[in-house]
Amino acid sequence: MTAIDTSASVDSRRAWEVVLQHIEADLLAGRLVPGDHLPAERALSSELGVGRSSVREALRVLEVLGLIRTQTGSGPQSGAIIIARPSGGMSSLMRLQVAAQGFDVRDVVKTRLVLEAAVVTELAEASAAALDSAPLDLGDAVRLLDAMDADGRVSEAEFLALDAAFHLALAELSGNAVIASMMAGLRNSIESYVLAGVPNLRSWAETSGRLRHEHRAIIAAIESGDAESARDIVNAHITGYYAETNFISTSEQRTSDG
Repeated sequence: MTAIDTSASVDSRRAWEVVLQHIEADLLAGRLVPGDHLPAERALSSELGVGRSSVREALRVLEVLGLIRTQTGSGPQSGAIIIARPSGGMSSLMRLQVAAQGFDVRDVVKTRLVLEAAVVTELAEASAAALDSAPLDLGDAVRLLDAMDADGRVSEAEFLALDAAFHLALAELSGNAVIASMMAGLRNSIESYVLAGVPNLRSWAETSGRLRHEHRAIIAAIESGDAESARDIVNAHITGYYAETNFISTSEQRTSDG
C-alpha cells in the first residue's frame, strides 16, 4: 500500500515536533524501549508525511536531550538507538539556559540548596533507620573525599571537580534518578562560575580546608542519622563558598539560610 502523503497538511516549521510526538507516543506505549533502534529516516519520513530534514532535526534534538545515541555506518550499533540518559540532556539544557540568561545563576544556586537539603535529609533518615541493621554505604562518597585530601597534588580545578562528584554521589545514593539528574544539570550549568570564583578567594588553602572539613561533617551527620545537622551543614557549605567568591551577596545568603 502506498503511504498517504500528508506533508501538505504538516506545518514545515513544526514538522520536527510531529516526529518527537510520534516517538514519545511509541515510548509511552512500550513500542520503543531503551536499546531499541529507531526506524530509519526514510521510513519515519514516509510514515509521518514529513521531510527527511525534519526527521534529522528531531533526531538532533533527541540526541541533545540524551534520549538517543546516533552512529553512522552499518552494523548493530549504527543508526539511532534509545539510551535514555537524562542527566546529559538536563545538563545541556541548563548550561545553555544559564549562558543565554534564561536561568539566573542565583536561582540555580537556590534550587541546588533545596535539592541538596532533601538529599541529605533522606540519607540521614535512611541511615537512622538502618542503625540496627546494615549501615548506609557511603563508600563512594568517602573515597572522593580521600582523593581531595591529597594536599599539593590536587589543583583547584581538580578539587572542584571532585567536590561536584561528591555531591552527585550523595544524590545518586538517594536512589532518586530525577534528583540526581537535576543535581548534575544544576552543578554543570554553573561549573565555569564556580571555577572562575577561585581568584576572588582570600586564601584557596583556607577555603579548600574548610570545604574538606564540611564534607566530612556532612558524612558524619548522615551516618549518625542527624537530618537537621546534615541540612544545616550542607546549606552553610554551599552558600559559604559562593559568598566567599562574591557569587552571591551576604543578604542573599541570609535569605537562603532563612
